Amino acid sequence: MTTTYQDPEVRRALRALADDRPSVRLKAALAVGTTPDARFVDALVERCAVEPEFFVRDMLTWALTRHPESLTLPRVLGELGSERARARSQALHTLSKIGDRRAWPAITRAHLADPDDEVARAAWRTAVLLVPDGEEPALAAVLATQLGRGGQETQLSLSRALIGLGDVILPVLDTAAAAPDPQARAHALATRRILRDPDTGFAYAIEEAKRVVALDGAPGEGH
Repeated sequence: MTTTYQDPEVRRALRALADDRPSVRLKAALAVGTTPDARFVDALVERCAVEPEFFVRDMLTWALTRHPESLTLPRVLGELGSERARARSQALHTLSKIGDRRAWPAITRAHLADPDDEVARAAWRTAVLLVPDGEEPALAAVLATQLGRGGQETQLSLSRALIGLGDVILPVLDTAAAAPDPQARAHALATRRILRDPDTGFAYAIEEAKRVVALDGAPGEGH
């Protein structure tokens, strides 16, 4: 629900943040971030949930990071339960920029498996950044359930997130490489290849992995 602002200065800023012209919205977000003011936090968070332009959303997130975490963190965390996918994805992105590990418990399995690819990708990136020491294997196991999901861009995002956890991902990749789903198998093989050889391009690794899976057949067939 949109907040009602009584202060004329806040109302002017809010109008600029909602202007039809992206350039005006960008300048408004830059101005708010350049001169942080607690009165603008709600307006920034609300705009993040509906802003269509990526570069403006990024500036809105930057503006939020310029404000005290004591103000921004609770407000951004509240957006994780929004029915709007853009609100969830941008909140997750903002949490990654704030970088406060107190946000970790709010990133749930539901976010990591969100049906919206943008939300899931933001959740993967943010979870890897905020995961507490010792919880990496558990996170890897959850992320591995998403192997084979989506197109190449989504799969690349997941591979990068997994690789960001380091060698703890090897057991879950080995398990996924023997799974019945050929897409998950190929994705696991490609991710393992890149972990071992970071110079390997993802497009090459995934195509090579698909050929291996196609030649190998389903696990248990004729082996």
